[in-house]
This record gives sequence, C-alpha cells and structure tokens, in this order.
Amino acid sequence: MTIRAFALLMTCALLTPMTTAQSPSPAVPSDGECARVTALTPEERAAGWQVLFDGKSKTGWHGYNGRDVAAWTIEECALKTTGTETNYGSDLRPDLVTDAQYTNFELSLDWKGSKAGNSGIMYGVIEDPKYQAAWMTGPEYQLIDDVGFPQKLELNRQAGADYSMHAPDTAQKTLKPIGEWNTTRLVVNGAHVEHWLNGKKIVEFERWTPEWNALRDGGKWKDAPDYGKAKTGHIALQDHGSIFWFRNVKLRVIP
Repeated sequence: MTIRAFALLMTCALLTPMTTAQSPSPAVPSDGECARVTALTPEERAAGWQVLFDGKSKTGWHGYNGRDVAAWTIEECALKTTGTETNYGSDLRPDLVTDAQYTNFELSLDWKGSKAGNSGIMYGVIEDPKYQAAWMTGPEYQLIDDVGFPQKLELNRQAGADYSMHAPDTAQKTLKPIGEWNTTRLVVNGAHVEHWLNGKKIVEFERWTPEWNALRDGGKWKDAPDYGKAKTGHIALQDHGSIFWFRNVKLRVIP
C-alpha cells in the first residue's frame, strides 16, 4: 500500500464516526422517562394528589360528547394537539375531557404553546348532545400567545384570564416565551376560584355572586345560558386548532 493510499484510508476512517455523530436519531422517551415526568413526590402523595395523565396514553380521558380525538397525540410524555394549517381554528373541535367529574379540587399542569396559539383549560364541564362544545358550560383558564396572537386581545382574554370574565393581575403575571413550559394551578373550592401562573396568583374571584352573574349575562355568555352553573363537572383541555402541549397533569380533591 502506498503512503498516499494509506493516508486516504485513515482519513475515511476518521470521518465516518464524525458524520454519524452529527446525525443522531430523534430520541423517543422511554416509559421510564415518562414515569419520571409524571411521578408524584412523597409529599404530594401524602397530600392526596393523583396523576391524571400517565405520559403515554389517553387513559382517563375521552372526547367531549364522545367525539373522535385523533387530533390529540402524545409527544415526549405530553398530550399534544396537532393543530391546523393556520394554527387556529373552530372552537367546536373535539376537546379532551376527563372521564371523572370533580367538584372541589386543585389542578396543576405544565403547558407550552406555539406561535399565535390559542387553547384553554375548562372545568365544571357538562356533556350533553344539546351542547356543541365544552366552553358552553365550563369556565375557562385561558391559554394563548399574548405576544404573537394576530388579533387584539382584551385583558380578560389574555393568558391566565378567566376567559372573557376576569382579567389577570399583570403585576403578578409572568408568561414564558413560546417554546418554554409554563406551570398552571387552578383552585376551585365551592364558589371560590384561583388562577395561578408560574408560582404567582393572578386571578381570584367568587362565582354566582350578583357581580359574577352580571359579567356572565352581559358578555359572551348571554347565548350560553348554562355557562358556569354546574358545581360538579369534567375538566377539559381545549383543541382550538392550535398546537399545544400538556404534561405533568395532576389533581388533588379538596375535601
């Protein structure tokens, strides 16, 4: 073998592993990794927290009014809405709702959205063929891209708001940039409701008071007469045609 041929052979041998290292296969989380994402701490278990999403299946969830939830997938231990071409769509798409119903509870989850995305978390949701969508009965913790949404957003329709009812406290609110995870806590205890975002309480109100009734009847909900009336109902994650991710979904029943 000539010196030139030997040098060429050695160059190929060195380049081959480098090329392979630059093009790794996409990592797929194992069941063990998802179990770590969804795991409860000993303190959470002692406090009565339960996992609502196991990171790998839709067990415990179904489509609102039995609708198909093919648009909901699981990616990197998170529930994901696949979205539409425009990343925005009808509010009559199939929302994902819990099999169980809840009255007084504390819900915690991590979520992130996509640019111009719109979604929400609803509670007190009632299933009945006479309702076309979960939002017609269930109040909503709004999830939205405040910065990139293409339309003007009133304060009571921005991220963390009690949608179209109560605006978040902007002095306490910190919304992570698109692509980063936010943590939401929703406390529902009788008439009392609290919205938390990234460790800070940003909304607090009482339901069914004269002031609450005036907000409901004078706004968007005048055409949804059963909105917010139920004391017990399902929890729903909204598919509004936008790409969103939800993980680490857990709940504690308040006695």
